[in-house]
Amino acid sequence: MKISDIMKKRAAFSFEVFPPKTDIGAEKLMGRGGVLEKLYGMRPDYISCTYGAGGSNADKNLEVLDAVRTLDGVIPVSHFTCVGNTRAEMRKRLGQYLEHGVDHILALRGDLPLGMTGTGGDLHYAAELVRFIRDEFGDAFTVAVAGSPEGHIDCLSPEADIAFLKQKQDAGADFIMTQLCWDTEQFARWMDAVRAAGVTMPVDAGIMPVLDIKGVVNMALSRNGCALPRELCRLISKHWIFDNPFAPTESEESAAAKRAAFREAGTGYTVRLIDRYRAYGVDGIHLYTMNRYEDVTRIVRETGIGNA
Repeated sequence: MKISDIMKKRAAFSFEVFPPKTDIGAEKLMGRGGVLEKLYGMRPDYISCTYGAGGSNADKNLEVLDAVRTLDGVIPVSHFTCVGNTRAEMRKRLGQYLEHGVDHILALRGDLPLGMTGTGGDLHYAAELVRFIRDEFGDAFTVAVAGSPEGHIDCLSPEADIAFLKQKQDAGADFIMTQLCWDTEQFARWMDAVRAAGVTMPVDAGIMPVLDIKGVVNMALSRNGCALPRELCRLISKHWIFDNPFAPTESEESAAAKRAAFREAGTGYTVRLIDRYRAYGVDGIHLYTMNRYEDVTRIVRETGIGNA
């Protein structure tokens, strides 16, 4: 079964995980009763696994995907980047995925390591990677590509970003997995703009649950350059726990209470966010789990998007 075929019938539902760095993390994710098993209990259509720039964690990535393959009915999807890869290396690695039964790829340029001005590989853009996959492997892979509802942080304009998205479609991509976007009004404008530009691929909305203030600020400002809408800013302000010159003696108990209250409020915010995206007619909801299941289980249950 292909994800693109599922999306023709109904909205898909999925999770993202990342390769653990330690044996303890691997056991928590892939061991008996671990995170993957818990996520499987919610009956996702697919589980994707991230891939480090230049394939720095490629072996761990494949180990996770092999574990996903053991989950009956769940499609494993691998991220794959241009960074540091020659054509020969990419051909070999992609062939290895097929040997392991992994035939769904999220084709990315990849984040450039600090100090790099280019990919350091033979390909420089995601559209080139999509075309390479099609030229080398035909239709053996279902290929997803990233979409940036607020424009990629390195792109000069939203219009140029959408033009690049159209190039990915023309190169043979099958569907879009969006980067996080908490600004639902901007997401709706982006949906209208990509359709007007002739981008017809299904859209799978990437959702980062709002659970931790530091995580939200880090992802918004240092990673993606995306907006924090007023509703979310009010939640952060109400539960602010960082250094405050006007309250320098706040107790750890008080800070812990604020963290717990923000997690509760953020969970509700995430549920409302998913409801709005579904109302826009997206073709799937893709939850970033951060290799945890407790909070996403509640979100899945309260939105009704899976079996929780």
